[in-house]
Order: sequence, then structure tokens, then C-alpha cells
Amino acid sequence: MLKIGDFSKLSRISIRMLRHYDEIGLLVPKRVDDFTAYRHYGEEQLMTAGRITALKEMGFSLSVIKEILQSYDNPEALAEFLAVKRAEITAESEEIARRMRLLESTIQRLREDETIMKYNVVLKEFPERKVVSVRKVIPSYNQEGMLWGILMQETGPLNVQDANTCYASAVFHDTDYKEENVDVEVQKTIKGTYQNTENVVFKTEPAVVVASATCKGSYEQMGAINQAVANWVTDNGYEFDGPMFNIYHVSPHETQNPDEYITEVCYPVKKK
Repeated sequence: MLKIGDFSKLSRISIRMLRHYDEIGLLVPKRVDDFTAYRHYGEEQLMTAGRITALKEMGFSLSVIKEILQSYDNPEALAEFLAVKRAEITAESEEIARRMRLLESTIQRLREDETIMKYNVVLKEFPERKVVSVRKVIPSYNQEGMLWGILMQETGPLNVQDANTCYASAVFHDTDYKEENVDVEVQKTIKGTYQNTENVVFKTEPAVVVASATCKGSYEQMGAINQAVANWVTDNGYEFDGPMFNIYHVSPHETQNPDEYITEVCYPVKKK
């Protein structure tokens, strides 16, 4: 039998940690003196201590190690635990690599353009959602308001309920920039079921992953925001995957001061 100090030296596990292992039932001493409460370990427990240390170095938590030790002599069960941990570490390493690429590309672009951090691009997912929609070809982008007018006029009598998180957005369906006759759709997220009207369609939009950048101020900065999103998409190994859309968190409907507009520019993307 080994005293806890000797066992600590041989196992290279601190006395404090050995006491913790005892408390959680991970490595219980062979004998505890009733009078002095001194812990004594069997020499064969050095092998268990070694297994615990090895599993900790692989990244397993103590609770999982306790579970693994119960089936340590079962090669198939042990292999399954190891395979799960390998998958976790692989996913973590891929995420770290993605963050490193993002940091490196941002540092490089910051050297080229000190204003690059003005527009922070993030990857986010919008869940499936019900929307009320009007889509038409209009003379130009700055006449988008006519679509909102149609939507409000035709849905007024229906008492359409806004979704708990209500997004007012415009989707730009043309594949390239056009000077005139542009294909634009305006949407608002809703809850409930309603009948279509002459120009208004109620539908469900699928979930979508987007590269998103939010800005405050007038729409004159949209070109710079689009450039920031395009840079992010290129730097992070994504490609565009559908028509872009704007979400108007604060729009001309809420304020007449362009400096107070808050717009989120969203580009659907997918991994290359």
C-alpha cells in the first residue's frame, strides 16, 4: 500500500487533485484510516492513475473519464469514445483555422484600408419564416416605396399580425445591377394565415445562411458595405447563393433623418 504522498509522486498527480478524484468517485483509495483519515492506495491503482492522466491529455472531462474507465477493458467501447473525441477535436480545429483565416485576412485588409473595420461582417442564419410579399419590376431602386405602399394598402383590411421578431426587408432579384426596370420584392415577417390579394402574396421563406453587415446612416454607403461583404465571402471560402436582401431595422418609415437609418445588408452564401 502507498501513502497518498508517495502515490502522488509516483503518479505525478497532486495530492489536492487525488483528494478531488476521491470525492467524485473517480479514483478512490484502497483504504482510509479510520483514526487519521489518511488515504492509502494500491500499487495497481498507478495504472488507473496513468489512464486518467492520458485521457485528460486527450481532452476528456473527468465525468466522461469516469464513464470510460468503467468500460476501459472493452476495446470497442473505448474506440467509440476515442472516435467521438477525435470528431470533436477535428471540428474545433476547423473552427480555429476559420478564425485564423478571418483574423489574417482582416489584418491584411486593415493594412490596405484603415476603414475596413467600419463594417463588420458576420455569418448568421435566418430560420424559416412566414412573410407577406409584393414583387414587381419597378422603374428604379429609389422607387421601392411604391411596393411598400401597395403592401400596406392591400393588407390593411386583413389585420395582418407582425411576427414576434418582425423584419421589413427588400429582396433584389436581378443577377446584376440595373439602371432601370429592376426586379424588387418587399417583405415583412408575419404570423397567422391569410388569403392572397391582387398584388400581395403570403408565403413561407426557407431558412437561409447569410453574410451580413449592419450599418447606421444613409443608403449612400451601400457600395462600401457591399465591398466589405464581398471581401469577407472571398476571404472565408464562401460563394454567393441567391439574391441579396436588405433588412430595414430603422427605415424612412420610422424616421425622416437618414443619419438614423439602420440597415442590415444580407447576402445568402454557401461554403465552396
